[in-house]
Amino acid sequence: MFITKKHLSRRTLLRGMGACASLPLLDAMIPAVTAMEKTAARPTPRMSCLEIVHGSAGSTAYGTMKNLWSPAAEGRDWEFTEILLPLQDFRDHLTIITGTDLRGAMAWNHEEEGADHMRSSAAYLTAAHPRQTEGADIYSGTSIDQRFAQVFGQETPLPSMQLCIEAADASGACDYGYACVYSDTISWSSPTTPLPMTIDPRVAFESLFGDGATPAERLKRQKVNASILDWISGDAKSLKRTLSPADRARMDDYLDSVREIERRIQKIEKYNSSGEARSLPAAPMGVPDSYEEHVKLMFDIQVLAFMTDTTRSVAMKLSHDVNMRVFAESGVNTPFHSCSHHGFTPTRINELAKINRYHVSLLAHFLDKLRSTPDGDGNLLDHSLVLYGSPMGDSNAHNHKRLPVLLAGHAGGTVRGNNHVRVADETPFANVLLTMGNKLGMNMESMEDSTGEISI
Repeated sequence: MFITKKHLSRRTLLRGMGACASLPLLDAMIPAVTAMEKTAARPTPRMSCLEIVHGSAGSTAYGTMKNLWSPAAEGRDWEFTEILLPLQDFRDHLTIITGTDLRGAMAWNHEEEGADHMRSSAAYLTAAHPRQTEGADIYSGTSIDQRFAQVFGQETPLPSMQLCIEAADASGACDYGYACVYSDTISWSSPTTPLPMTIDPRVAFESLFGDGATPAERLKRQKVNASILDWISGDAKSLKRTLSPADRARMDDYLDSVREIERRIQKIEKYNSSGEARSLPAAPMGVPDSYEEHVKLMFDIQVLAFMTDTTRSVAMKLSHDVNMRVFAESGVNTPFHSCSHHGFTPTRINELAKINRYHVSLLAHFLDKLRSTPDGDGNLLDHSLVLYGSPMGDSNAHNHKRLPVLLAGHAGGTVRGNNHVRVADETPFANVLLTMGNKLGMNMESMEDSTGEISI
């Protein structure tokens, strides 16, 4: 291959009945001593936008004073705070941005007051102000993940993925004169088109392998309890015979990852169909009772999608407003929503901080998987930009000021990391979205009420 300059297409697929699997980037896909060598080895960056709901203990006056979320020092000499400590192994990939406000989620008139839960998610990635309506004339904005997908997702099998953890009901009217859909998704392909979010890991996983399959073929595969790998094994074996030892090892790692995720999903489905009591009886069969297991599984599916360039854009909603789930792993037994209404009491704010820290610890799992996955001349975390934040600041006050926001990854080398940036008061959160877009090569001039890029 080196002498002839022949190479595998980046879109080489492993095919079998009811399955079609993309491959990770292999050395055999990079034509040697050609102009393509450098560009093929430096893949297009990926974007992952993650939403936590109900802000952070660090956005309260007490939390700001105690530096529960935001570090005291700016620049490169910042110290990890109590909430962010689980990310200490990723310092070089982190950019913390303190002090932005999301005006689009705020009430703009008296009639909109009290509806902060309804506007938050719709404004998070759009920075737009959702129209107050219970009818079909919903209106918000185009979210940053979809703007990215419109530029970089048209050549991938899936232009984007939308995932969620908590059940949602995107139909009808909810509270304060708003349609339910506003709080059920963070991804909008246009101001009038909210995108549904997938809660079932089985559905998310199958979406990576269903190209060319009919529903009947997928159903047959599931009924005989066969692995995706069983259907594509012939193609995989034939391809591996043509690869170098290094590429064969990378192929084996990829196939092992596929099988490991599949086993976890099958184990969940087996338990949920056993007749045993479930904590979430109304959830789809592939949804585990464990929040942590669910989140990690969805993160791992994201990594698989990025590894194979099946998609480059993912939006994931990690919870749902007014969530009464108990996160016992955090050491707090108060339901999350109740805990978030802390009454400005320091002891209760510290309890909320423990839950915030637990959620951040799950982000560490995702970042570790990205960093451990080779990708061209680096790894997936080097080539990605991950947004982790909330459209709400102080949950007790239901405000949208001093949002907890961090970015992870180097976006292909355009973001240096190891940086804490404190912006001026009332800086629009839209500036973060604009900065992300341009660091990822989108050449955006503005984003809703943005006033310019943030220096990161």
